[in-house]
Amino acid sequence: MERTEVVVIGSGIAALKTALEVSKHKHVILITKSKIRHSNSYLAQGGIAAAISEQDEVSYHKKDTLAAGQKYNEVHAVVKLVEEAPLVISELIQSGMQFDRDQDGGLMLGMEGAHSQRRILHSHGDATGKYIMEHLIDGLKKSTIQVLEDTAAVELIIGKDGSCIGVKTLKKEGGFVSYYAEQTVLATGGCGSLYRITSNSQTVSGDGIALAFKAGARVRDMEFIQFHPTLLFINGKAEGLVSEAVRGDGAQLVNEMGKPIMEDVHRMKDLAPRHIVAQTIFSYLQRGEKVFLDISMIKDFKKRFPTVSSLCEKSGIDLKFGKIPVAPGNHFLMGGVEVDQWGQTSVASLYAVGEVACTGVHGANRLASNSLLEGLVFGNTLGHFLAHMPSRTIPLEKEHSKCYTLLSAIPDLATLQEMLMSEAGIVRDEAGLTRLKDYLESFDIEKFLHMDVTALSINEITKINAILVAWLIAESALTRTESRGGHFRSDYPREDDSLWLKNSVILACTDVKNRVKGRRLYEHIEA
Repeated sequence: MERTEVVVIGSGIAALKTALEVSKHKHVILITKSKIRHSNSYLAQGGIAAAISEQDEVSYHKKDTLAAGQKYNEVHAVVKLVEEAPLVISELIQSGMQFDRDQDGGLMLGMEGAHSQRRILHSHGDATGKYIMEHLIDGLKKSTIQVLEDTAAVELIIGKDGSCIGVKTLKKEGGFVSYYAEQTVLATGGCGSLYRITSNSQTVSGDGIALAFKAGARVRDMEFIQFHPTLLFINGKAEGLVSEAVRGDGAQLVNEMGKPIMEDVHRMKDLAPRHIVAQTIFSYLQRGEKVFLDISMIKDFKKRFPTVSSLCEKSGIDLKFGKIPVAPGNHFLMGGVEVDQWGQTSVASLYAVGEVACTGVHGANRLASNSLLEGLVFGNTLGHFLAHMPSRTIPLEKEHSKCYTLLSAIPDLATLQEMLMSEAGIVRDEAGLTRLKDYLESFDIEKFLHMDVTALSINEITKINAILVAWLIAESALTRTESRGGHFRSDYPREDDSLWLKNSVILACTDVKNRVKGRRLYEHIEA
């Protein structure tokens, strides 16, 4: 057992930024279930958006973010994101971060989908996430932050007053260790690896969402999942992400005959919002046709996109033919643990930041290159907030009964990934979502909310968390009877502003008993 002032769980850009800011005034322990570099942030090829050119304005960035989010965004969160974007970029540069520059020394600004201006900064072409992360990791090494790798967070500890007082962990080498803290931060990312086709790191499986949900926190907008249009797709498998910046530089999506597929779909063509491009590609794949990214018009492709080029070459794609086979895959979760403007969840002293959190900033669909930005802006805010928070006495742990269940029947992750891809993927309907929900409920998921984790292996805990998060996705998608952004239902193909524009699907663990099959007594919808 250890005590500290703040525990941060996760190792992406939001986790590191939060931890670094808090550590200026308080002692911080940062916990990650894998290695510090094994995060989605480290994999991010896309850049970071900020309205910093003379032609651009913060108001344009705001307008683009709202348009991509189908006007479902929380406007105050969007304003915060776009107004603070130039500031966080300036701070990064002043602290030594190197972004790509042109021959005159000016910052190179790229174009990506649904942006009206060139405002995307990159580092080393298509390795922006890696180099921002390395910059933050350098800061981590110079700080007083205690970093614990290969340490999985398996349960949030709740005090007698109902507040979060820390986290129970399981070390890779075995053994449970509890870390008690005045404040606990979840920065664990989304749930991409729950889908068979994904751009995400395999470590990103929804653990933080499940931990918060089991601890009593409210979870919001889990139906809104962004599928990135262009994952390198070979022999039915996704081999990695092909950055949206490739289309920003002029590449076109074409069918097997070389005909552009986005010409008559959207006014922005290949740079339409991601959900529109992904749904279009999916429609071709469903008909048995292949879709390619035609890069023949991009000069010095290997120099401009070294990460994508290396990925293609390792996968046996000869770039001299100028065609990259692509398919959409799970990329980003717009929903997550509901938080306020400071990152506070509905459980006292429990905070969430980054993709695991739902501030509402992305609405129904995230604008390209706003995710790294989100981690920096909201991580900075939460870090400052916690750094200056008065100390508190950690209350005693709440006593509660735990149950034991035989877990032999729980499916492996591969089965779950396939079901989510087919029933809660790019196109959904009531029949498929009901099949998925019934399947998940067959494992008596109510008991998963009260399992004794010390009796389980890390593999079993991961599966339980995955099933709970999959259920949250299925239940939320079934509840929202419209199509909007990353949530497309073929049985409700249009937006329904009168019912859904101002309403959100919000779930808490107390709702589970009312929502399992045969006991779906009400729809918990909040404005």
